[in-house]
Amino acid sequence: MRKICWGFIGCGEVTEKKSGPAFNEVEGSSVVAVMSRSAEKAKSYAKRHDIPRWYTDPQELIDDPDVNAVYIATPPSSHATFAIMAMKAGKPVYVEKPLAASYEDCARINRISEQTGVPCFVAYYRRYLPYFQKVKSIINSGTIGKIANVQIRFSVPPRDLDYNGGQQLPWRLQPDIAGGGYFYDLAPHQLDLLQNIFGIIVKAHGYCSNRASLYKAEDSISACFLFENGLPGSGSWCFVGHQSAKEDCIEIIGEKGTLSFSVYTYNPIKLITTEGAVSITVPNPPYVQLPIIKSVIEDLQGVGVCKCRSVSATPVNWVMDRILGKL
Repeated sequence: MRKICWGFIGCGEVTEKKSGPAFNEVEGSSVVAVMSRSAEKAKSYAKRHDIPRWYTDPQELIDDPDVNAVYIATPPSSHATFAIMAMKAGKPVYVEKPLAASYEDCARINRISEQTGVPCFVAYYRRYLPYFQKVKSIINSGTIGKIANVQIRFSVPPRDLDYNGGQQLPWRLQPDIAGGGYFYDLAPHQLDLLQNIFGIIVKAHGYCSNRASLYKAEDSISACFLFENGLPGSGSWCFVGHQSAKEDCIEIIGEKGTLSFSVYTYNPIKLITTEGAVSITVPNPPYVQLPIIKSVIEDLQGVGVCKCRSVSATPVNWVMDRILGKL
């Protein structure tokens, strides 16, 4: 079995529980190096997670002869740069979502992946979680019949950090780093799940506004979109709503019933048909990225196939850029 030895570019919050530990949980996989521009962060992460080497230069990590695959866990604005560096060095890449900070950068990544023949995988891990696979199986089973409409509804109050203003804003609220505001960070999982179930979105349009003036990025978005199979959908995102309006719901409306589920809170799946209402609880693994990371590693080992590659992830950025008026 081929040994996959990972180097991490970035060692922030997402690598602590969601992803990092999972790389050592899969047979034939281990983390051998980590990089952060902060020497203190890199050294601390390596020590706490028993990783042999740490770097402050991404090129040094990529050039490490013991590293044969690279995980990129940085803000989206640097995804394309680091992914291209790694692929040109012949090392497969696993990139955090969204694939990049713009559709154009996604196209660059795809082009280099095709030219080099080096795969680029993307962390749309919710596709692989039991919770969402159950959602997909219910829809595909025909339980709610032919699907007529899809609705995304998401609303949360501002976070304490949102009131800081200026340079203290989190990177997710800096469009030049994140690609947009919270929408560009949270909508990708929602849109990827829907496209994984219903196919590619071919038309999208949105109206964006900044209602609370807490930061420069958009804080309220309404959008409509059309899937390739003719299914219409809509979405509403508000990141400055009142607590009473807090919601995380995708509703699938069919001719025989409705199915609703959450993306971030994992509330019980609600199925309503003429036979009544059913609430379905589906537990997820302790490390939510474990199923997709296992799939990526098995693909690299030649014993499986992971379909969550850069080409399949790119339509998410196209839809978001269309909604935000970037395309």
